Amino acid sequence: MSLINTQVQPFKTQAFHNGKFIEVTEQSLKGKWSVLIFMPAAFTFNCPTEVEDAADSYAEFQKLGTEVYIVTTDTHFSHKVWHETSPAVGKAKFPLVGDPTHQLTNAFGVHIPEEGLSLRGTFVINPDGIIKTLEIHSNEIARDVSETLRKLKAAQYTASHPNEVCPAKWKEGEKTLAPSLDLVGKI
Repeated sequence: MSLINTQVQPFKTQAFHNGKFIEVTEQSLKGKWSVLIFMPAAFTFNCPTEVEDAADSYAEFQKLGTEVYIVTTDTHFSHKVWHETSPAVGKAKFPLVGDPTHQLTNAFGVHIPEEGLSLRGTFVINPDGIIKTLEIHSNEIARDVSETLRKLKAAQYTASHPNEVCPAKWKEGEKTLAPSLDLVGKI
């Protein structure tokens, strides 16, 4: 079963955020757009590069009214040390969410049971807590956050323009399509 257009299930966990430990729940995701970026574990090789990529684009996420959450199967204590010791991760101004119980990785379908780790999953969630996009792939392939931003902008656009769809490679400001019988077979 696909998670697209489903409600984020209730959860409660801890995160390291701006020098403090905070609680993060499904309610934390309500009222604004959210992007959850799942990674296997702290202190690995590709993960810091992805955290840094998200950190470098964080101002743009904020401009779009969106909070970013990095999620690994580590504890929030590990995330504190990771943030303090990795120059790349140290750039993060968003919550680093711990999921040592695997509640989130299981709920989002990215858990690897035999490893106790997560696949690389990216989820765009609307202000009502509904999953609008997801991407899951193998751990040896790091992501490019510019594609996440493109998908976020498309999801935000179609949310505010419900009678339009974004074509392939759509970017903000480009033409969209208004589905109708007249378009069938003409594209």
